[in-house]
Amino acid sequence: MATGHCNIPTTPDYTNVTLLTLDPANPPQNYLDAMTLANQEAEHRIGPHMLLSWYDRDRDFESPQHASECHENSAIPGYVDYALYRGATLRIDFQQGRFVFFYLPVDL
Repeated sequence: MATGHCNIPTTPDYTNVTLLTLDPANPPQNYLDAMTLANQEAEHRIGPHMLLSWYDRDRDFESPQHASECHENSAIPGYVDYALYRGATLRIDFQQGRFVFFYLPVDL
């Protein structure tokens, strides 16, 4: 008999996602600097790629915009959920969440 309960995840499922944390000696000055470094790292690790989603804690801004609105009471931010459900295989995190980028490899 069904109980009517569903298992709501409290942590992201990073199965098949490479988690890369970067704390460079010269940290990026802003989002654009971080994105440039992240794109270079993604190219090195997975080749041709697509940036699926990102978060900029300095400006409290995410892409896709408003992805977290429907996750207001969720333990998983919307930009994370968006990337994982679209097949992200690489997460690059600068300075413990200051800038976070999710990538998907693409075939050209």
